[in-house]
Amino acid sequence: MCADRVKILVTGGAGFLGSHLCERLLSEGYSVICLDNFYTGSMDNISHLQSNDHFSVIEHDVCDPISLEVDQIYNLACPASPEQYQKDPIFTTRTCVIGSLNMLELARKNSAPILQASTSEIYGDPTVHPQPESYNGHVNPIGPRACYDEGKRCAETLFFDYKRMHGIDIKVARIFNTYGPRMQEDDGRVVSNFIVQSLEDEPITVYGKGEQTRSFCYVDDLISGLILFMNSQENGPINFGNPDEYTIHELAELVLRKMDSGSSISYAPFPEDDPKRRRPVITAATTKLKWEPKVSLEEGLNKTIAYVSYRKNLTS
Repeated sequence: MCADRVKILVTGGAGFLGSHLCERLLSEGYSVICLDNFYTGSMDNISHLQSNDHFSVIEHDVCDPISLEVDQIYNLACPASPEQYQKDPIFTTRTCVIGSLNMLELARKNSAPILQASTSEIYGDPTVHPQPESYNGHVNPIGPRACYDEGKRCAETLFFDYKRMHGIDIKVARIFNTYGPRMQEDDGRVVSNFIVQSLEDEPITVYGKGEQTRSFCYVDDLISGLILFMNSQENGPINFGNPDEYTIHELAELVLRKMDSGSSISYAPFPEDDPKRRRPVITAATTKLKWEPKVSLEEGLNKTIAYVSYRKNLTS
Protein backbone atom coordinates (compact mmCIF):
# COMPACT_ATOMS: atom_id res chain seq x y z
CA MET A 1 0.00 0.00 0.00
CA CYS A 2 1.05 3.54 -0.73
CA ALA A 3 2.31 5.13 2.51
CA ASP A 4 0.85 8.58 1.82
CA ARG A 5 -2.70 7.33 1.37
CA VAL A 6 -5.23 7.61 4.18
CA LYS A 7 -5.68 4.07 5.52
CA ILE A 8 -9.27 3.16 6.34
CA LEU A 9 -10.59 0.12 8.20
CA VAL A 10 -14.08 -1.08 7.22
CA THR A 11 -15.46 -3.73 9.57
CA GLY A 12 -18.12 -5.85 7.92
CA GLY A 13 -16.44 -4.85 4.68
CA ALA A 14 -17.55 -7.97 2.79
CA GLY A 15 -21.21 -7.37 3.51
CA PHE A 16 -23.84 -5.58 1.46
CA LEU A 17 -23.11 -2.04 2.66
CA GLY A 18 -19.47 -2.69 3.52
CA SER A 19 -18.50 -3.90 0.06
CA HIS A 20 -20.04 -0.81 -1.56
CA LEU A 21 -18.21 1.39 0.93
CA CYS A 22 -14.87 -0.34 0.26
CA GLU A 23 -15.40 0.05 -3.48
CA ARG A 24 -16.23 3.76 -3.21
CA LEU A 25 -13.32 4.53 -0.87
CA LEU A 26 -10.86 2.83 -3.21
CA SER A 27 -12.23 4.81 -6.15
CA GLU A 28 -11.65 8.01 -4.17
CA GLY A 29 -7.98 7.23 -3.56
CA TYR A 30 -7.95 5.68 -0.08
CA SER A 31 -6.21 2.53 1.11
CA VAL A 32 -8.81 0.14 2.52
CA ILE A 33 -8.60 -2.75 4.96
CA CYS A 34 -11.71 -4.93 4.86
CA LEU A 35 -12.23 -6.80 8.14
CA ASP A 36 -14.94 -9.46 8.19
CA ASN A 37 -15.68 -12.80 9.86
CA PHE A 38 -17.89 -13.80 6.89
CA TYR A 39 -20.86 -14.62 9.12
CA THR A 40 -23.11 -12.81 6.64
CA GLY A 41 -20.50 -11.22 4.37
CA SER A 42 -19.29 -12.90 1.20
CA MET A 43 -15.99 -12.98 -0.66
CA ASP A 44 -18.06 -12.68 -3.85
CA ASN A 45 -18.92 -9.11 -2.85
CA ILE A 46 -15.28 -8.02 -2.80
CA SER A 47 -13.57 -10.38 -5.26
CA HIS A 48 -13.46 -7.62 -7.90
CA LEU A 49 -11.47 -5.43 -5.49
CA GLN A 50 -8.71 -7.88 -4.64
CA SER A 51 -6.50 -7.00 -7.57
CA ASN A 52 -6.23 -3.46 -6.19
CA ASP A 53 -2.88 -2.98 -4.44
CA HIS A 54 -4.51 -0.60 -1.97
CA PHE A 55 -7.04 -3.17 -0.75
CA SER A 56 -6.51 -5.96 1.77
CA VAL A 57 -8.78 -8.41 3.58
CA ILE A 58 -8.48 -9.65 7.15
CA GLU A 59 -10.73 -12.48 8.32
CA HIS A 60 -11.46 -11.53 11.91
CA ASP A 61 -14.35 -11.21 14.37
CA VAL A 62 -14.75 -7.75 15.91
CA CYS A 63 -15.62 -9.44 19.21
CA ASP A 64 -11.91 -10.26 19.44
CA PRO A 65 -9.47 -7.36 19.92
CA ILE A 66 -7.12 -6.51 17.07
CA SER A 67 -4.13 -4.19 16.72
CA LEU A 68 -3.83 -2.18 13.50
CA GLU A 69 -2.52 1.20 12.40
CA VAL A 70 -5.35 3.05 10.65
CA ASP A 71 -6.48 6.63 10.04
CA GLN A 72 -10.26 6.12 10.00
CA ILE A 73 -12.65 3.36 11.06
CA TYR A 74 -16.12 2.56 9.71
CA ASN A 75 -17.80 0.04 12.03
CA LEU A 76 -20.37 -1.82 9.92
CA ALA A 77 -19.90 -5.28 11.43
CA CYS A 78 -23.23 -6.80 12.46
CA PRO A 79 -25.96 -9.00 10.98
CA ALA A 80 -28.55 -6.50 9.74
CA SER A 81 -31.72 -8.27 8.60
CA PRO A 82 -34.21 -9.70 11.14
CA GLU A 83 -33.73 -13.20 9.79
CA GLN A 84 -29.95 -12.94 10.20
CA TYR A 85 -29.76 -11.19 13.54
CA GLN A 86 -32.42 -13.38 15.18
CA LYS A 87 -30.64 -16.57 14.12
CA ASP A 88 -28.16 -16.17 17.00
CA PRO A 89 -29.36 -13.24 19.13
CA ILE A 90 -26.58 -13.57 21.69
CA PHE A 91 -23.98 -13.33 18.92
CA THR A 92 -25.78 -10.25 17.57
CA THR A 93 -25.73 -8.50 20.95
CA ARG A 94 -22.06 -9.40 21.46
CA THR A 95 -21.19 -8.01 18.03
CA CYS A 96 -23.03 -4.75 18.74
CA VAL A 97 -21.58 -4.24 22.22
CA ILE A 98 -18.22 -6.02 22.49
CA GLY A 99 -17.43 -5.37 18.84
CA SER A 100 -18.06 -1.67 19.35
CA LEU A 101 -15.88 -1.62 22.47
CA ASN A 102 -13.00 -3.22 20.57
CA MET A 103 -13.30 -0.81 17.65
CA LEU A 104 -13.57 2.19 19.96
CA GLU A 105 -10.40 1.07 21.72
CA LEU A 106 -8.68 0.76 18.35
CA ALA A 107 -9.87 4.26 17.45
CA ARG A 108 -8.58 5.60 20.78
CA LYS A 109 -5.14 4.04 20.32
CA ASN A 110 -4.89 5.43 16.77
CA SER A 111 -6.51 8.80 17.53
CA ALA A 112 -8.72 7.93 14.57
CA PRO A 113 -12.28 9.09 13.85
CA ILE A 114 -14.77 6.22 13.95
CA LEU A 115 -18.20 5.95 12.34
CA GLN A 116 -20.83 3.67 13.81
CA ALA A 117 -23.39 2.18 11.43
CA SER A 118 -26.36 2.49 13.74
CA THR A 119 -29.91 1.93 12.60
CA SER A 120 -33.46 3.22 12.46
CA GLU A 121 -34.27 0.17 14.60
CA ILE A 122 -33.13 2.14 17.64
CA TYR A 123 -36.50 3.94 17.32
CA GLY A 124 -38.32 0.59 17.68
CA ASP A 125 -42.02 0.66 16.80
CA PRO A 126 -42.21 4.46 16.87
CA THR A 127 -44.94 6.52 18.50
CA VAL A 128 -43.56 9.64 16.78
CA HIS A 129 -43.77 9.95 13.00
CA PRO A 130 -41.64 10.75 11.08
CA GLN A 131 -38.63 10.03 13.29
CA PRO A 132 -36.20 12.86 14.15
CA GLU A 133 -32.89 12.21 15.90
CA SER A 134 -34.32 13.80 19.06
CA TYR A 135 -36.85 10.95 19.42
CA ASN A 136 -35.67 8.43 22.02
CA GLY A 137 -37.62 5.51 20.61
CA HIS A 138 -40.17 2.91 21.69
CA VAL A 139 -38.32 -0.40 21.99
CA ASN A 140 -39.30 -3.71 23.59
CA PRO A 141 -36.11 -4.69 25.50
CA ILE A 142 -37.07 -8.38 25.80
CA GLY A 143 -38.62 -9.09 22.41
CA PRO A 144 -37.17 -11.13 19.53
CA ARG A 145 -35.77 -8.00 17.84
CA ALA A 146 -34.15 -6.64 21.01
CA CYS A 147 -30.76 -8.25 20.33
CA TYR A 148 -30.36 -5.83 17.42
CA ASP A 149 -32.47 -2.87 18.59
CA GLU A 150 -31.01 -2.73 22.09
CA GLY A 151 -27.57 -3.85 20.92
CA LYS A 152 -27.36 -0.87 18.58
CA ARG A 153 -28.75 1.45 21.26
CA CYS A 154 -26.07 0.29 23.70
CA ALA A 155 -23.43 0.76 21.00
CA GLU A 156 -24.53 4.37 20.60
CA THR A 157 -24.17 4.81 24.37
CA LEU A 158 -20.61 3.49 24.21
CA PHE A 159 -19.71 5.79 21.33
CA PHE A 160 -20.87 8.90 23.16
CA ASP A 161 -19.24 7.78 26.43
CA TYR A 162 -15.93 7.32 24.59
CA LYS A 163 -16.33 10.83 23.18
CA ARG A 164 -17.00 12.25 26.64
CA MET A 165 -14.29 10.27 28.45
CA HIS A 166 -11.55 10.00 25.82
CA GLY A 167 -12.29 12.75 23.31
CA ILE A 168 -12.75 10.26 20.47
CA ASP A 169 -14.04 11.75 17.21
CA ILE A 170 -17.21 9.70 16.76
CA LYS A 171 -19.85 9.64 14.04
CA VAL A 172 -23.16 7.88 14.74
CA ALA A 173 -25.20 7.27 11.57
CA ARG A 174 -28.76 6.01 11.96
CA ILE A 175 -29.39 4.11 8.75
CA PHE A 176 -32.94 3.56 7.47
CA ASN A 177 -33.93 0.78 5.06
CA THR A 178 -31.26 0.54 2.37
CA TYR A 179 -31.36 -1.67 -0.72
CA GLY A 180 -29.43 -2.36 -3.90
CA PRO A 181 -27.09 -4.82 -5.60
CA ARG A 182 -25.27 -7.34 -3.37
CA MET A 183 -28.13 -7.79 -0.95
CA GLN A 184 -28.28 -11.46 -0.07
CA GLU A 185 -31.19 -13.01 -1.91
CA ASP A 186 -32.18 -15.06 1.15
CA ASP A 187 -31.59 -12.55 3.94
CA GLY A 188 -35.28 -11.92 4.57
CA ARG A 189 -35.30 -8.22 3.74
CA VAL A 190 -38.41 -7.04 1.97
CA VAL A 191 -36.89 -5.77 -1.32
CA SER A 192 -34.78 -8.87 -1.95
CA ASN A 193 -37.63 -11.14 -0.81
CA PHE A 194 -40.11 -9.60 -3.25
CA ILE A 195 -37.69 -9.70 -6.18
CA VAL A 196 -36.67 -13.33 -5.61
CA GLN A 197 -40.25 -14.48 -5.09
CA SER A 198 -41.30 -12.68 -8.28
CA LEU A 199 -38.46 -14.24 -10.28
CA GLU A 200 -39.53 -17.68 -9.11
CA ASP A 201 -43.24 -16.95 -9.72
CA GLU A 202 -43.93 -17.64 -6.05
CA PRO A 203 -46.47 -15.64 -4.05
CA ILE A 204 -45.04 -12.43 -2.63
CA THR A 205 -45.26 -12.57 1.16
CA VAL A 206 -46.75 -9.48 2.79
CA TYR A 207 -47.11 -9.36 6.56
CA GLY A 208 -50.38 -8.19 8.04
CA LYS A 209 -52.38 -6.24 5.47
CA GLY A 210 -49.26 -4.57 4.06
CA GLU A 211 -50.26 -1.22 5.53
CA GLN A 212 -46.98 -0.80 7.42
CA THR A 213 -44.67 1.75 5.79
CA ARG A 214 -40.98 1.96 5.03
CA SER A 215 -38.67 4.49 3.36
CA PHE A 216 -36.19 2.95 0.94
CA CYS A 217 -32.75 4.46 0.31
CA TYR A 218 -30.60 3.25 -2.59
CA VAL A 219 -27.16 2.05 -1.49
CA ASP A 220 -25.14 4.55 -3.56
CA ASP A 221 -26.92 7.45 -1.87
CA LEU A 222 -26.24 6.03 1.59
CA ILE A 223 -22.54 5.48 0.91
CA SER A 224 -22.17 9.10 -0.23
CA GLY A 225 -23.75 10.22 3.03
CA LEU A 226 -21.51 8.08 5.23
CA ILE A 227 -18.34 9.41 3.58
CA LEU A 228 -19.52 13.01 3.90
CA PHE A 229 -20.27 12.35 7.57
CA MET A 230 -16.86 10.80 8.25
CA ASN A 231 -15.07 13.79 6.76
CA SER A 232 -17.17 16.37 8.59
CA GLN A 233 -16.92 17.91 12.07
CA GLU A 234 -20.27 16.42 13.07
CA ASN A 235 -20.77 13.65 15.65
CA GLY A 236 -24.46 12.97 15.23
CA PRO A 237 -26.55 11.03 15.63
CA ILE A 238 -27.67 11.75 12.07
CA ASN A 239 -30.44 9.96 10.19
CA PHE A 240 -29.65 8.64 6.71
CA GLY A 241 -32.53 7.47 4.55
CA ASN A 242 -34.96 8.43 1.84
CA PRO A 243 -37.97 10.31 3.26
CA ASP A 244 -40.29 9.04 0.51
CA GLU A 245 -42.68 6.70 2.33
CA TYR A 246 -44.38 3.63 0.85
CA THR A 247 -46.65 0.97 2.25
CA ILE A 248 -45.33 -2.56 1.89
CA HIS A 249 -48.35 -3.34 -0.27
CA GLU A 250 -47.39 -0.48 -2.62
CA LEU A 251 -43.85 -1.88 -2.83
CA ALA A 252 -45.18 -5.35 -3.65
CA GLU A 253 -47.35 -3.99 -6.46
CA LEU A 254 -44.45 -1.94 -7.84
CA VAL A 255 -42.12 -4.96 -7.93
CA LEU A 256 -44.77 -7.11 -9.62
CA ARG A 257 -45.37 -4.42 -12.24
CA LYS A 258 -41.68 -3.90 -12.95
CA MET A 259 -40.99 -7.61 -13.26
CA ASP A 260 -44.16 -8.44 -15.20
CA SER A 261 -44.44 -11.36 -12.80
CA GLY A 262 -47.18 -13.94 -12.54
CA SER A 263 -46.79 -13.94 -8.76
CA SER A 264 -49.71 -13.15 -6.51
CA ILE A 265 -49.62 -11.48 -3.09
CA SER A 266 -50.05 -13.68 -0.03
CA TYR A 267 -50.57 -12.50 3.52
CA ALA A 268 -48.90 -13.77 6.67
CA PRO A 269 -49.26 -12.87 10.38
CA PHE A 270 -47.56 -9.64 11.46
CA PRO A 271 -44.20 -10.34 13.19
CA GLU A 272 -43.81 -9.38 16.85
CA ASP A 273 -42.54 -5.79 17.39
CA ASP A 274 -42.29 -5.10 13.64
CA PRO A 275 -42.52 -1.29 13.22
CA LYS A 276 -45.81 -0.02 11.79
CA ARG A 277 -44.38 3.17 10.27
CA ARG A 278 -40.85 4.18 9.38
CA ARG A 279 -39.72 7.44 7.80
CA PRO A 280 -36.68 9.55 8.62
CA VAL A 281 -36.43 13.24 9.26
CA ILE A 282 -33.22 14.09 7.37
CA THR A 283 -32.96 17.80 8.12
CA ALA A 284 -29.65 17.31 9.96
CA ALA A 285 -28.11 15.51 6.98
CA THR A 286 -29.36 18.05 4.44
CA THR A 287 -28.33 21.13 6.43
CA LYS A 288 -25.11 19.97 8.14
CA LEU A 289 -23.72 17.67 5.44
CA LYS A 290 -25.48 18.99 2.32
CA TRP A 291 -26.61 15.41 1.67
CA GLU A 292 -29.87 14.15 0.29
CA PRO A 293 -30.83 10.99 -1.61
CA LYS A 294 -30.94 11.31 -5.39
CA VAL A 295 -32.01 7.86 -6.63
CA SER A 296 -35.76 7.27 -6.86
CA LEU A 297 -37.28 3.98 -5.77
CA GLU A 298 -38.18 3.16 -9.38
CA GLU A 299 -34.61 3.73 -10.60
CA GLY A 300 -33.08 1.87 -7.66
CA LEU A 301 -35.41 -1.08 -8.09
CA ASN A 302 -34.47 -1.33 -11.78
CA LYS A 303 -30.79 -1.67 -10.82
CA THR A 304 -31.51 -4.10 -8.00
CA ILE A 305 -33.78 -6.29 -10.10
CA ALA A 306 -31.14 -6.44 -12.84
CA TYR A 307 -28.50 -7.54 -10.32
CA VAL A 308 -30.66 -10.18 -8.62
CA SER A 309 -31.81 -11.54 -12.00
CA TYR A 310 -28.19 -11.80 -13.15
CA ARG A 311 -27.19 -13.64 -9.95
CA LYS A 312 -30.11 -16.04 -10.24
CA ASN A 313 -29.18 -16.81 -13.87
CA LEU A 314 -25.60 -17.60 -12.79
CA THR A 315 -26.77 -20.15 -10.24
CA SER A 316 -29.60 -21.70 -12.29
